[in-house]
Amino acid sequence: MTAAVSVTPTEDAPTQDAPARWSGLLRNRVLGKLLVLAVAAAVLAPILGSRWSGATWPDALTVDLTEPLGRTSDWIVDNRDSHPLFLYFFGHISNAVVLSVRAVYLVLLAAGWAGVTAAAGLIAWRVAGWRLAASAVAAFLVCGALGMWVPTVQTLALMVVAVFVSVVLGALLGLAGGLSDRMHRVLRPVLDTMQVFPAYAYLLPVVLVFGIGVPAAVLATVVYAAPPMARLTALGLRSADSGVMEAVTSLGATGRQRLLTARLPLARRELLLGLNQTIMMALSMAVIASVIGAGGLGDRVYQALASVDVGAALAAGIPIVLLAVVLDRITGAAGERLGSQEPAAPWKWGVVAAGTVVVALAARFAGRLEWPDSWVVHLAGPVNDAVDWMTDHLYTGVPYVGGTADWAGHFTTWILDPLRSGLTWLPWWSVLLIVAALAWLIGTWRTALTAVLAMAAIGVLGVWKPSLDTLSQVLAAVAVTLVLGFAVGIAAARSDRLERLLRPVLDVFQTMPQFVYLIPVVALFGVGRAPAAAAAVVYALPAVVRITTQGLRQVDPAAMEASRSMGATTGQQLRQVQLPLARPALLLAVNQGVVLVLAVVIIGGLVGGGALGYDVVFGLAQGDLATGLVAGAAIVCLGLMLDRVTQPTERRVRGGKGA
Repeated sequence: MTAAVSVTPTEDAPTQDAPARWSGLLRNRVLGKLLVLAVAAAVLAPILGSRWSGATWPDALTVDLTEPLGRTSDWIVDNRDSHPLFLYFFGHISNAVVLSVRAVYLVLLAAGWAGVTAAAGLIAWRVAGWRLAASAVAAFLVCGALGMWVPTVQTLALMVVAVFVSVVLGALLGLAGGLSDRMHRVLRPVLDTMQVFPAYAYLLPVVLVFGIGVPAAVLATVVYAAPPMARLTALGLRSADSGVMEAVTSLGATGRQRLLTARLPLARRELLLGLNQTIMMALSMAVIASVIGAGGLGDRVYQALASVDVGAALAAGIPIVLLAVVLDRITGAAGERLGSQEPAAPWKWGVVAAGTVVVALAARFAGRLEWPDSWVVHLAGPVNDAVDWMTDHLYTGVPYVGGTADWAGHFTTWILDPLRSGLTWLPWWSVLLIVAALAWLIGTWRTALTAVLAMAAIGVLGVWKPSLDTLSQVLAAVAVTLVLGFAVGIAAARSDRLERLLRPVLDVFQTMPQFVYLIPVVALFGVGRAPAAAAAVVYALPAVVRITTQGLRQVDPAAMEASRSMGATTGQQLRQVQLPLARPALLLAVNQGVVLVLAVVIIGGLVGGGALGYDVVFGLAQGDLATGLVAGAAIVCLGLMLDRVTQPTERRVRGGKGA
């Protein structure tokens, strides 16, 4: 271990003079970058300050897109029913989506609640055994008991169509990227960029083309959910065992035979993981797409949040969580079975089909296709009563600690407001310089250039102040997330019992769609910027905890044993061995925390978060697509900048020595 920090002396080290020392400092990568940035700041700051003084972005460098976007929106609205592009292309796509969703919806209605529940239980039994089957049946029964059976079926119908199209499209793109190096190089930056797009940003373009309704919701879901399938398909195909591929090639197999008999079977785990991720992202997006007319459970949550009806929102949110958990467990269990040696049992799928048909027919003959009203448990009333009690007793006036409203107010006054004021006080060019410095120090000059251009694009779009407001909320929420996430992650890495206790909690939280996180924060904190930040913290925290725990547990055991043999204490091991060696995982946790926080801070516009999130919500609600599209583009640029500023170490290494 002592050699890890050793320095190789040079022959002239004892007589090293000042020029040599300066030369050594200049060869230091970090100091060299800082020196270049300092010189650039010294040269550019006086020029920019004299030409465009003030903190806000100069009006002379702003491009007003309101008029052209307004004209484009008007042209689309005026020609949507007459132009050949809409009649013979987009119109056919829209009709196909509507017919597909309606067909699936009618099939689910024809099967009735008993048939759908039986199908879910039998599929779970076939894939993972009776325990998961019982959980799946209980989940669907709870959906009905909460009076949400019809919205649940609507969400399932949209999900089936969106997931099918996403899997087909993603698999085709992944196939192209997995078999072609050139296509992989083209797709990789596109998929990287799409991964940092907040979900809300996907709603705006499809609304512009397809209008409000199910087609726009399905297509937005497809665009959002297809990238993980494409990425994991390409990964599985490209990481196929080279020895197996050489053996198949030596047997004279054609390219098609190698694909069907070797590459795809070897990539089964990645393909099923892609299906799992696609399903989870599709469910999350299908819920968010209720803002543009998706209907189903998401629409119930959205309408309840709009009227601050926490009870109704919770009654619709619980089925969303249950659907997410059941779908995640089923696809995850299917992936684990692929690696087992258990022989296939085709007859079980026959039992699934026959059992579903028998139960559905029995329910039809018994006149029980629809969920009985007498079986509905009305949850909204008691929950709203509890919220009222909390408002009267917990919001304010709690001795010594204060109420939740006091906490939200203090967080806004002491953290959010000063942070926003500080960012808006900085000269605009200094913000760009800070972004360049952070991105270049942790990454390459390419990532720095991308981050600066993304931030500059925000100013050009004319939404500099709202973007800084959103950035202040993101930074505050990220700081809280990292403090809590690192603390819990370190504790879980050092305690097997704590990790076992946290695992099911983190699994549930990671499968919950973003929309659902708004429900408890509204109940606890009301509306405003602080509740939006709180929802973002809760949403991003599981990923940070999990990545931190995994990174610390994967530290080389030999290094840990060597430190113990040298008499290092537990704290010294953590500070001097585990944290430095887990640095790539910690940077990845920071990156994922930033991206996830941004996604929910934007949705926080629905609960008073303001800034860019409010502009998007306002644009969608009022049909002001110019405002919504500009805000959406700014969100994309902000997400791209934050992603580049927090790139993990592995990407920096790939940047090459010239970085």
